[in-house]
Amino acid sequence: MYEYISGKLTSLNTTQAVIDCGGVGYLLEISLTTFDKIQHLRDTSSPAKLFVHEVIREDAHQIFGFADEIERSLFRLLISVSGVGANTARVMLSTLTAVELSSAIASQDEATIKRIKGIGAKTAQRIVLELHDKVATLGTMSAAVGTSTGMGISISKQEALSAMTMLGFAKSAVEKVLQTLDGSLTAEELIREALKKM
Repeated sequence: MYEYISGKLTSLNTTQAVIDCGGVGYLLEISLTTFDKIQHLRDTSSPAKLFVHEVIREDAHQIFGFADEIERSLFRLLISVSGVGANTARVMLSTLTAVELSSAIASQDEATIKRIKGIGAKTAQRIVLELHDKVATLGTMSAAVGTSTGMGISISKQEALSAMTMLGFAKSAVEKVLQTLDGSLTAEELIREALKKM
């Protein structure tokens, strides 16, 4: 299994990144949190480094990329819970940062977890029950790293719509929610606000 991929960031949107490593372009599925942290690298010669987790099924081979090991560790904990798949875990980490989500789990705050699109009461209970002890060390690591993000840039609502449909949300439902939001918000802000209203 790959540990990380480092190279030039050749393509980036709010759900996917392409990193050129030795002449091979790797398509990585990313969360909004990771997008926040690496977007400042898209127009520079500085290399991007993403920690990776592979998901291999009969019908698909996906590589998920994370800006830091803490987010990847939490992703791996989340997908260990019955009923939480890789895409659901990515939505969770797009709605809340790894620090916020691990804090909610550690404090057994099911209400915050249930507010995430696609997470019902039973799934929230399972996540808290199975992970609240396991995220304790993760919370310590997160506090050391901090919660800083990359610089924001303005992107149109159309691009925010595209990103959310790629995450699996119905286009018509997303369009209705985006119409109620301030168009001057950045893509990540639009997506975070839309996820709260879905």
